[in-house]
Amino acid sequence: MSRDICVHSWPCSYYLELEKRWVPGRLLLTSLSLKFMTDKTGDFLVSFPLASIIEIKKEASHFIFSSITILEKNHVKHWFSSLQPSRNVVFYVVEHFWRELLLSQPGAAVEASSSPKTKGQELTGLMASSQKRLEDAARVLHHQGEQLDSIASSLDKMESDLDVADRLLTELESPSWWPFSSKLWKMPSDTKARGHSSMTCSKALGKEGTVIRIPAVISQRTESHVKPGRLTILVSGLEVHDSDSSLIHRFEREDVDDIKVHTPYEVSIRQRFIGKPDIAFRLISARMPEVIPILEMQFNKKVELLEDALMIRSTGTSSPVKKGYSVWQGASGLMDCARHREPSTGSQEGGPLQLQATEPLISEENTQELRQILGKLKGLALDAEAELERQDEALDDITTAVDRTTLTVDKHTRRMKKLT
Repeated sequence: MSRDICVHSWPCSYYLELEKRWVPGRLLLTSLSLKFMTDKTGDFLVSFPLASIIEIKKEASHFIFSSITILEKNHVKHWFSSLQPSRNVVFYVVEHFWRELLLSQPGAAVEASSSPKTKGQELTGLMASSQKRLEDAARVLHHQGEQLDSIASSLDKMESDLDVADRLLTELESPSWWPFSSKLWKMPSDTKARGHSSMTCSKALGKEGTVIRIPAVISQRTESHVKPGRLTILVSGLEVHDSDSSLIHRFEREDVDDIKVHTPYEVSIRQRFIGKPDIAFRLISARMPEVIPILEMQFNKKVELLEDALMIRSTGTSSPVKKGYSVWQGASGLMDCARHREPSTGSQEGGPLQLQATEPLISEENTQELRQILGKLKGLALDAEAELERQDEALDDITTAVDRTTLTVDKHTRRMKKLT
């Protein structure tokens, strides 16, 4: 199935060289190509792959009108003007997708776009993508386990402090004439140990774990003000940086109120406030399909798929998570077909000759690579299962400890009220 999904479109005008005039229409950017559709007829006046572009520039036509020029490898130059909402918006987004395509396919972008991949290469690519996604999920699980361990350690320390409070309250509740009463003083070493433990615990709880970092085109408040930057997903939240790596804003995990997925390449993140404007960012990135499954896993019900994203997902070309399921369903059958395919002895005329002449669906090289990837996926899945079981046990222990601590705190509160 085609990966050429529409990313964005903008009203603009295209300069028709043969007729020496500007034609109004819309500029359409897809994940692999750039197209111009006329308003009058709805036909595509030009259409070329991003991989064929060698230069994108900001220029002025007749020294007045701001334009974007795109030069192809066959030295054909395209002029686009009257760009809405602004020239900078279109330039940053198109340039971002062009550069990301070249970086993802260095030296072979044109060849990849002109020569179709075999079934084995497509399946291997999907499996490799699934492996990377599972590795990201395992990294999140690992940091989540560290946080649970830190919470359990904090609860143990809290119970220890409550035991000290219990002894102090017992001393206060004893009559002054009781011969066995004695002051309970904290030893300096005990105080030092407690301080060291709390510092270690707070450091562990605040530990940053970077899950993934991607380049993106960022807009805030209005679509006409955009700039290149990057989005970083951490275990504890999200960070938006500009192109100079300066922090624009940090969303703590609990501060994110909603994440809307407009397309597989465009999302918006918002933090609501009462009495002042919300903080919201809109981000477009060629690598956003890698991030959306992680956002869905990390923020769960706060992620909303809008109509365009749902439509693409329903057709099977949506997020890589959906592609991952199709890989698991079809991998074993395709591999068995490639390994055990034998000439048919059927009675149909020409059947055996045709089967012998055709090439296998998956080459031996792709089969070996798929075996290696499947082995790594199996290992990752088993490790993730073991970690999840450990975290389930840790959560049960934490729940029990929290209930016990709550009861103890309530009891101590009642005792302190009686003393006052």
